[in-house]
Amino acid sequence: MRRISRAAALVAVALGAVAMGSTGWLASLGGSPDPERMRRSPQYAGGKFRNSAATRMLKEGTFWQMARHQVFGGEERVPRRPIAVVMHNAADYAVAPAGLRATWIGLASVLLEIDGRRVLTDPIWSDRCSPSTLVGPRRFHAPPVALKDLPPIDAVVISHDHYDHLDMATVQALKAAHFAVPLGVGAHLLKWGIAADHISELDWGESAVVNGLTLTATPAQHYSGRNPLHRDETLWASWVIAGPQHRAFFTGDSGYFDGFRKIGASHGPFDLALVKIGACDPTWQEIHMCPEEAVQAGQEVGARLLLPVHWGTFNLAFHAWNEPAERALAAAQKAGIALATPRPGEFVDPQRPHAAEAWWR
Repeated sequence: MRRISRAAALVAVALGAVAMGSTGWLASLGGSPDPERMRRSPQYAGGKFRNSAATRMLKEGTFWQMARHQVFGGEERVPRRPIAVVMHNAADYAVAPAGLRATWIGLASVLLEIDGRRVLTDPIWSDRCSPSTLVGPRRFHAPPVALKDLPPIDAVVISHDHYDHLDMATVQALKAAHFAVPLGVGAHLLKWGIAADHISELDWGESAVVNGLTLTATPAQHYSGRNPLHRDETLWASWVIAGPQHRAFFTGDSGYFDGFRKIGASHGPFDLALVKIGACDPTWQEIHMCPEEAVQAGQEVGARLLLPVHWGTFNLAFHAWNEPAERALAAAQKAGIALATPRPGEFVDPQRPHAAEAWWR
């Protein structure tokens, strides 16, 4: 039987979690943001955050097309063979490199080592991206390094509060780090036991300095919510991660929009850009850019090397599991821009990038 995709998985998660009625599931919903703090944001109106331009969750006239695709689509949404992961232990991270090195953990989780500091983006080590440990999308492969083997983390950067980007169990395991999060997301972390002085909650354009790194929240085009009854009550963001010598950009989860060009003009160029390529579909393309748009976004922010993320880890969309990588590689080659295609766990060094390899074939 073909695995369920994102829409069906969300329904299954909700029904399964309610059936369990566990306190763990209730805690995973997170906390309630302080509306007074939210009201000061230009992005906030009528109790909700909004994108800089009007966006639709579903393009008009595409719902039934999406529903038919869900039932009758024949894509290989789950790998037929195990994914070869480059595994690491604590010794591999004993010494932080002086320059810039990235390890793709899976989906949007990247261990970024920059100028002697270490940053994690949207870390999720759990087996499922779900409020439940029993139902919901399950990992295609194990994380390439165990949580216990991670080196000390200076900062954790969160793009938004969806379950595939903000994982309660992983956050609690990383409680010693400093968390840079968009407005409202701090309420979740506080509920999960993260100390208030370990949280920097930022609006677009605001920055936090953590151990010599400047972390700046920049615009994205998406939405938020861990509870369907409380959608868009927290902000979403892309991120500029700037060290003394190197700069990286993380698109977060976003549709394509003209904000990328503005980010490049204000904060670029970048040595590396982590660009979201997966979970793309014409139905929700305004909030999930396709691989070709991701390559264009990387060009517009002025990135010297692109690292595709948000693919190859969970079954979250209607396309084949490896389609985003194929399309991103073709688009980068056509545009003449450098693209890294590491296996999970493979080191990426922007100063000495490997030739792109289609390992997923």
